Amino acid sequence: METTFKFLKQLAKNNSKEWFDVNRKTYEACKAEFEVIVKSVIDKSATFDKGLAGLEARKCMFRINRDVRFSKDKSPYKLNMGASINPGGKKDMGAGYYMHIEPGKCFLAGGCYMPQPDVLAKIRQEIDYNSADFKKILNAKDFKTYFKELSSEDKLKTAPKGYSKDHPEISLLQNKHFIVMHHLKDADVLDKNFPAYAAKVFKAMLPLNQFLRACIE
Repeated sequence: METTFKFLKQLAKNNSKEWFDVNRKTYEACKAEFEVIVKSVIDKSATFDKGLAGLEARKCMFRINRDVRFSKDKSPYKLNMGASINPGGKKDMGAGYYMHIEPGKCFLAGGCYMPQPDVLAKIRQEIDYNSADFKKILNAKDFKTYFKELSSEDKLKTAPKGYSKDHPEISLLQNKHFIVMHHLKDADVLDKNFPAYAAKVFKAMLPLNQFLRACIE
């Protein structure tokens, strides 16, 4: 992955179509390298999450091109390589796993990001009914080894509709995303055993994803 890190660092300094076109062959080599890593992580993760069996890496990998239609930042390219490892690939909006490779900003994540309103309502309802089971997942030893708590990104400051501000689990119900993150050092990703490590982190997420999938189904 050293070539990929070097390419992404150079792209951060030269984020233009002209530079990218000149270096397209390098990008294609980096993309192929990343695909091998993603495939290895999928295969290792499929041993405990059977829904990933047979999943193709290319169906999980995001394009490097940015959608700039509604953004003030018109930089044409992302500065990372990303993959959403879900049973249905990157288009699957259910609970799954995510890999983000960016120099100085690498991380692994998982759970359910930006669920649709009806799905969000189902998750909150299940937490309301089975908060003990949900908190048991969040407090499990394997979970705590890699994650401190659920991400608080976009968390509500008030109670969601239909719930009292005095609800005993209000802090959990205020979440709009149900995701966890595990930050990595660049050296972690460059290590030859990275796919095995990523799968180990994802395995610690499995109970969370199983709970969320049950809510959605």
